[in-house]
Amino acid sequence: MTARQVLVIEDDKDIALGLRIVLERGGFEATLAGNGRDGLRVFHTARPDLVILDVGLPEMDGWTVLERIRDLSDVPVLMLTAHGQESDKVRGLHGGADDYLTKPFGNDELTARALALLRRRPSAEVAEAPEVFDDGVIEVNFAAREVSVNGEPVALTPTEYRLLAALVRHQGQVLSAQTLLDLAWSDPLGIGPDRVKYTVMRLRRKLGADTEASPIEAVRGFGYRFRRK
Repeated sequence: MTARQVLVIEDDKDIALGLRIVLERGGFEATLAGNGRDGLRVFHTARPDLVILDVGLPEMDGWTVLERIRDLSDVPVLMLTAHGQESDKVRGLHGGADDYLTKPFGNDELTARALALLRRRPSAEVAEAPEVFDDGVIEVNFAAREVSVNGEPVALTPTEYRLLAALVRHQGQVLSAQTLLDLAWSDPLGIGPDRVKYTVMRLRRKLGADTEASPIEAVRGFGYRFRRK
């Protein structure tokens, strides 16, 4: 049986390494991210079965990361916090978290809670991320980071590729401009939604389709989506 994948988003290196050891002893495979933006990018590419998310992250706190994750997926999220206030727990659960642990906690309790969350989401329900997307016109090879249209390679900038990959991996789903900034830009601080708009325009031109024919659709007031055929 393939080990279940856990993404740990925790800025304290000692705590993160300790969590990885505990999880791997419990039969999981653990991937670490040291801040919220890196965590979102790893989440987007790795498609973990469970996320363990610290509330007190720098720059982008755990509440914001949780909101972005819920824009993308209903994957189970276990929140970690150094605070024991009931209001924090209520905020996390109302925000879409599935469970809550207050630091310090025991290793056995962490493992038990992780297993309990995963039992609610059987492995069969977790879709494997495809290595290649091909709708008959646009092909995206995620492993090689290559894009072609009607068999002809298309040269994209790293940001344009990450933007397209995010939309394709979540085809049919509307992603907000802020979510796309977090997933596609290496440093989204200080960048507004207009940057997403102009990058989408360039991407549409490179894919060889005008606005109406483009598979990348702007949903007014919400964001963008890659339309399913």
